[in-house]
Formats: sequence, C-alpha cells, structure tokens
Amino acid sequence: MEDECSCGKTSCDESCGENCARKDDKKETPNNSFVAELNASSSVKHVIGIVSGKGGVGKSLVSSLLSVLFNRKGYRTAILDADITGPSIPRMFGIKGKAVGNDLELFPKQTNGGIHVMSVNLLLDTEETPVVWRGPLIANIVKQFWTDVVWGNIDFMFVDMPPGTGDVPLTVFQSLPVDGIIIVTSPQDLVSMIVKKAYNMARMMNIPVLGIVENMSYYQCPDCGRKEEIFGKSKLPETAAQLGLDVLGRIPIDPALARLCDEGKIEDENKEYLSQAVETIERKLHAGEEIKK
Repeated sequence: MEDECSCGKTSCDESCGENCARKDDKKETPNNSFVAELNASSSVKHVIGIVSGKGGVGKSLVSSLLSVLFNRKGYRTAILDADITGPSIPRMFGIKGKAVGNDLELFPKQTNGGIHVMSVNLLLDTEETPVVWRGPLIANIVKQFWTDVVWGNIDFMFVDMPPGTGDVPLTVFQSLPVDGIIIVTSPQDLVSMIVKKAYNMARMMNIPVLGIVENMSYYQCPDCGRKEEIFGKSKLPETAAQLGLDVLGRIPIDPALARLCDEGKIEDENKEYLSQAVETIERKLHAGEEIKK
C-alpha cells in the first residue's frame, strides 16, 4: 500500500492543504502537474485572470475592455467567463443564442470583432435562468471551459473571475496556466483590504500580479471638464506603492460607457481608458520581445 502523506491521504488531490509535502512534490513534477490539458484543437499563449476581493467593482468591464483593446492591436483574444452564477459578458457584447457543440467539444461564440467568448449564459435556456449549483460543480464547469471548448489559436485569454477567494479562483489558479492577474478595485476606503486579499491569494498560489485597475474613480463634468471624486479621494496610489504594484489605469463613472454595456456594444468604446494597461501588460509578459500577431 502506498504510504500516507502529511495530509493523511494515500493520493493527493486539489483538496489537500498547502502544507502537504506530497502535494508540493507533485507540483514540482511536470508530468503530474495540476494544470488541466487544453483542448487538443486549441492554442492559448497567455492567460490573464481578472480578480477582486469583492463583487461589484467592474471585473467584467475590465475583462471586456482589455479584450477589445488587445483585439484592436491585432491579437486574437478570448474571454472565459468564470463568473458562473453572475455571468454578464455575453450581454456586454450583445451575443445572442446558445453555443453549439457535440458530445466531446463546445464551440465559443464570437463577437462582431471576432473575440471568442464562452459563458454559462451561452448554455442556459435564457440569460435569466439562475445557476443554483454547489461550489464543486461550478468549479468543474470552469475547468471544462478550458478542456472542452475549441478556442482555436488565441494570443490573450482573459478569465473573468467571480469575487472573492473561493472555489473558482482556486480552480483557475491550479488548473489553468495563468501568466498573471489584474486586480480590480474601487476608490472607497475598503480598497486596501480588497486589493490585499486578492494579492495575498495570488502570492500563495505563485501567480504574478500584473497591476491594479481602479473603476468608478471619478466623474468628469461634460460641461466644465471638472473631475469629481464621488467616492472620496482614492487610496489606490498608497496601496499600490505599499505592495509594489503598478496602477494600470483608472476608469471614470462614464454614462456613455455604461450605456454601451447595456446595449451590448462594448466594442464601440473609443475612449480607451486602459490603453496604458495594454502597453504595461505587453511589456511585463514579453519583456520587450516582438510578439507574433
């Protein structure tokens, strides 16, 4: 019989604790990696997780804007909507109808601009159908979006995460070859706690943090151009400096942007609030090397 490891099991799995010695050995052996095998008909060069310590801060918005901006630069982009109980990506892009597939594979829907999207809302009868599933099933669906979906050849895949540090983020960090995460936050006093929760989880999982995006940063008067920080003075610069992270961008409260999201026309956004974020991500992931588009 195989000897028990420090967690008391004869076979390690994803539920083992961080201090499990055999699990550490397993991580170090490429052939036994927890990373799931990508669909055989697909190729994904870079996977970026969009995360936050709480909900309602704009992860889906950031995922969408980044995918659009990278797509405009000529990269083949995709969004894996991992927010199973609160999916919003299809609505933001105006995607209608169900994803098609067969017994073995699923095929993502494409936006007007050619961005590949897979979301649980593309599998349900209606977009209002609730997902009342327990955590392990939700996490398994996210994993299947990686293994069973024919993504094709993708340069940048953005994973829109649910809030917090539960089953889905853990599954994504363990099962997908995540190159780095982007933390999304708001300018409220909770910013330090929100950012640090996501930052600390990433460190525990040895995932690089590419930077922070602040949403709802300010409102700019369309008449006089004055910027008003509705939620108070941002704490982001201090928090970012404390953690040694880059501020990738600040998205204002923009009624026009909100309207585009509601109308499913996010690809028509032309203010490019995160253009600097694209340049920083390129630099960090590729260290100045030319990327084949």
